[in-house]
Amino acid sequence: MSIQGNWDRRISRRSFIGVGGMSAAALVLGSKGVLAQESTAPELDSRLVEDPNGLLDLPNRFRYRIISEEGSRLSNGAPVPGDFDGMAAFKGPKKGTTVLVRNHEQRTGDPNPVPPVNPYDPSSPGGTTAIVVDNDSRRELRDYVTSSGTLNNCAGGATPWGTWITCEEDRTTNHGYVFEVDPRNPANELSKTPIREMGFFSHEAVDVDPETGICYLTEDDFRGIIPDDPNAEVVADVSDTEGGTGTRVSFLYRFIPEDRSKRPGALQKGGRLQVMTLEEGSPSNFNVDLAEPRQRFGVVWRDVNPEDPHEDAEDLGAVRFNRLEGAFFKGGVFWFDDTAGGEKRLGQVFRYFPKSQKLELFYEGTEANKMESPDNITITPWGDLWFCEDGDGENRVMGITPEGNVYKFANNRVPVPGSDPNNPEFSELAGPTFSPDGKTFFVNIQNPGITYAIWGPFKRFSERRQRQMAVAAPPKELAPQVSGELAEVAQRYGMSTLEAAAYERLGVQLG
Repeated sequence: MSIQGNWDRRISRRSFIGVGGMSAAALVLGSKGVLAQESTAPELDSRLVEDPNGLLDLPNRFRYRIISEEGSRLSNGAPVPGDFDGMAAFKGPKKGTTVLVRNHEQRTGDPNPVPPVNPYDPSSPGGTTAIVVDNDSRRELRDYVTSSGTLNNCAGGATPWGTWITCEEDRTTNHGYVFEVDPRNPANELSKTPIREMGFFSHEAVDVDPETGICYLTEDDFRGIIPDDPNAEVVADVSDTEGGTGTRVSFLYRFIPEDRSKRPGALQKGGRLQVMTLEEGSPSNFNVDLAEPRQRFGVVWRDVNPEDPHEDAEDLGAVRFNRLEGAFFKGGVFWFDDTAGGEKRLGQVFRYFPKSQKLELFYEGTEANKMESPDNITITPWGDLWFCEDGDGENRVMGITPEGNVYKFANNRVPVPGSDPNNPEFSELAGPTFSPDGKTFFVNIQNPGITYAIWGPFKRFSERRQRQMAVAAPPKELAPQVSGELAEVAQRYGMSTLEAAAYERLGVQLG
């Protein structure tokens, strides 16, 4: 996907306050079970070792195995569906196994659709599959369809009770919902029943607070005027009333279930859908592109109609993001990212503290070598934050430590089938997840669909460092630089220094 966002940067004082080919690929990739040679670079160093197979560069002493490929055969003989995306790992059905549940972001007309097994909509090609993996050999034991008949199953999230919530990044008739998938009871009635009260909108990811059972949902709304597509559908938003052009806007939601029993099907019992707004006295429709790392905002959650929450969110003056992507709850903190956020459109990582109801911009991409279009995210067993990239150049798995250091863990070198060999396009990485024992890291390439199992000298599980990451200070070098002159101007106009810094970064003359 190309990077898009709120591209109209012109702003006034008033608007600032108010707006706030798989067979060929198989020949290249080989069969299941390809194993990279051991690499020789420093552990978890940004100087990755070039993979002799030309697939996936990794640090020293890390290895990978391809455990699943698009177009190969499921255990029942049907083709493995394409467009691999979000994924989660659970304890397997037998001791010493892990079961992966994987999304397939299939659209109508895509090759290798999900085979329909008790489908929600027989005409729709998306859904989910599961792979049972042996923990010792990292080999697939079997794979099967877990849900079908959905559309654009992009991301989702695991529940604390062992199921997967798959999300439709869609907004068409009967599509734009989330579904609960139980790998122990595949393609059952639950997996074909939309959880309508969790909203009809262009869903991206979801994760659950294990303490309260509240679900947090990101939106990746695809409508709005963008430079490359002047005919795109426009959402009626504040920027339209101010005389500007409609731009892509997404919101953050939460779902408070009526049934807090934390078991399969409980979310179907109903609940309240709410959108994030800022506390009274803060700008309405605040665009967090204007936020600075280390800046916190008080949050108020307000009810929205699940049948059209996006429209309600705009009317309520909700916090405005560009295109929200990954979501992950760990250490009492909800992490999420905006793939097109920030001054340089390289992406932003946020965290929300439910107990204090505070939103914080933790990290903003300022250099493409450190962040470019973050997508799915996870917290590692030892406490680092990892994110997959979905940019226009190389796509990597990147890490951020509690100390604020950024490093590269993996680099995809498989080109998208049919791309120019002299200027190849590389597919996004997606679905980062660790096995329950923390010894294997699984990740997908979307096109051509590949699922990797990766292992090596990972650090040991550390709940202490996971908690440390949840409260770690954002990297100091990303704090706003406020000169004495700018501070004086801010005082003259009755602004905070952070607000004045936001104006300055947008090129607004205040002196």
